Amino acid sequence: MSQFDVTVIGSGPGGYVAAIRAAQLGFKTAIIEKYSTLGGTCLNVGCIPSKALLDSSEHFENAKHNFASHGIIINEPQADIARIIERKNEVVDQTTKGINFLMDKNKITVFEGLGSFESATQIKVTKNDGSSETIESKYTIIATGSKPSSLPFISLDKERVITSTEALNLKEIPKHLVVIGGGVIGLELGSVYLRLGAQVTVVEFMDKIIPGMDGALSKELTKVLKKQGMKFMLSTAVSAVERNGDTVKVTAKDKKGEEVVVEGDYCLVSVGRKPYTDGLGLEKAGVELDERGRVKTNDHLQTNVANIYAIGDVIKGAMLAHKASEEGTLVAEILAGQKPHINYNLIPGVVYTWPEVAGVGKTEEQLKEEGVAYKVGSFPMRALGRSRASGDVDGLVKIIADEKTDEVLGMHIIGARAADLIAEGVIAMEFRASAEDIARSSHAHPTYAEAIKEAALDATGKRPIHI
Repeated sequence: MSQFDVTVIGSGPGGYVAAIRAAQLGFKTAIIEKYSTLGGTCLNVGCIPSKALLDSSEHFENAKHNFASHGIIINEPQADIARIIERKNEVVDQTTKGINFLMDKNKITVFEGLGSFESATQIKVTKNDGSSETIESKYTIIATGSKPSSLPFISLDKERVITSTEALNLKEIPKHLVVIGGGVIGLELGSVYLRLGAQVTVVEFMDKIIPGMDGALSKELTKVLKKQGMKFMLSTAVSAVERNGDTVKVTAKDKKGEEVVVEGDYCLVSVGRKPYTDGLGLEKAGVELDERGRVKTNDHLQTNVANIYAIGDVIKGAMLAHKASEEGTLVAEILAGQKPHINYNLIPGVVYTWPEVAGVGKTEEQLKEEGVAYKVGSFPMRALGRSRASGDVDGLVKIIADEKTDEVLGMHIIGARAADLIAEGVIAMEFRASAEDIARSSHAHPTYAEAIKEAALDATGKRPIHI
């Protein structure tokens, strides 16, 4: 029986990072993945393929609507959905092969098959052909991720009534895509097909989209996406989804309690994700789950079984690839006797629409609820020379600071390259910077990042320069 110091079940951004860090720290390491490619949901049917589609559709949008303003005159562009999907697959293939290289480089043993506990220290790997082998591991890290959720009354046929996985591989551009759920996944994939020519209607139970982010971002993104042609039905509860041939009928009740019906040729169900523990055999190891099906862990991400840990989407917290990666590193370092930490308040959230949306730290709504005295500074992207030069004038930067100490409590951005700009907020808050610290730091001109400096100036005494 093969023996390892650390075995990771699942090869997504949490699992493969945990394995690499464990190997770097001198542990004999194995990783188990039931699919034929490494990388988990994120690399195969999540973060990476969706960004590839977003980039392709953004190029098409610019060619169709924005090139002329730059003096670039072309014939009417055509969207080749087959080639767009093919390119996406090429990006995924390159990325997953990169993980194979990293496994080889770090001398990590890869097992392809379903990993399930036989006991707290033994794991059975069942291959697709039915054969199996059992390995022994001193420590095990569960990193099996999540899968799309649905609603109990919805029958997912994965042809017309689909999840994000199927939405990444459509063979045609929908005429009318009905999206159930106004969160990150629904808005990103809705944006892809909106740009390519589909009519897109988002049906959201809450009274705003991206409900977990700061209200200012939700309000601004709603305005921008409406301008792009996306339609919203907010405060609307879906009660039925029925397919009839190539038509999908979504029945719901609006905030007045009146029945509303919207029909499309595709319906994307994007109501969140749920932890994936199927086939793990947790009961044989004695690992406990909570009431929501998540693996229970303590502050060190250790389960109730001392030598078994869990990370990423399968445990509590935000279902984010970078959160999982940080947790994978943390567990490997704990096993090596180090004392790492994660500040979960400083895990940024991003929505890759255009403009992008990003936030870190506390929202204004959270601070109000907690009774914290704060002050706010903001700055519109359209006041930047860089934004006018590129034509990306939508959006704003909002900085929230402690009223007395001026420490930055939250940074929230909607605008071009917000996904990259938010790193400044993460670093500032990691070092407990004040708004004044950011305001006194030189920002290159002309850049989008100048909006952060200006918002900090606004927060420290209403003294922005360029507005």
